[in-house]
Amino acid sequence: MQDSSPSVSTPEWLAQVRWNADGLVPAIAQDAVTGDILMMAWMNAQALVLTATEGKAIYWSRSRGKLWRKGESSGHEQLIAEIRLDCDADVILLKVEQKGGIACHTGRRSCFYQRLQDGEWVTTDPVLRDPESIYGGKGGAGHE
Repeated sequence: MQDSSPSVSTPEWLAQVRWNADGLVPAIAQDAVTGDILMMAWMNAQALVLTATEGKAIYWSRSRGKLWRKGESSGHEQLIAEIRLDCDADVILLKVEQKGGIACHTGRRSCFYQRLQDGEWVTTDPVLRDPESIYGGKGGAGHE
């Protein structure tokens, strides 16, 4: 696998990740203390290497076609406590410290705030902060 950054050599551990056809791997962010699942996003090789190097979560935005540093516009960074690879080597688990207590662009702690109940999705978690106050005119449409 080629590294997209010419000045950095590809670490050997990166070759063990099973990337999908688009060169991406799903990454789940989990609170390192509580175990709460906060969000899921995609990473390419560069995002994973930068995350491991910088100690902050960096993802690949499929909609924008570029890297995004979690918290770059909201201030809600994810500091890396641990990076794990699942048994099939095709999912990354990031154990993180979630700055500001909000991981979701909707202003909630977690992106998983809806539960299937009696055949419909029920919102279970409150908005902790209005997305408009976090993102301004962007309204928090999608991740960062």
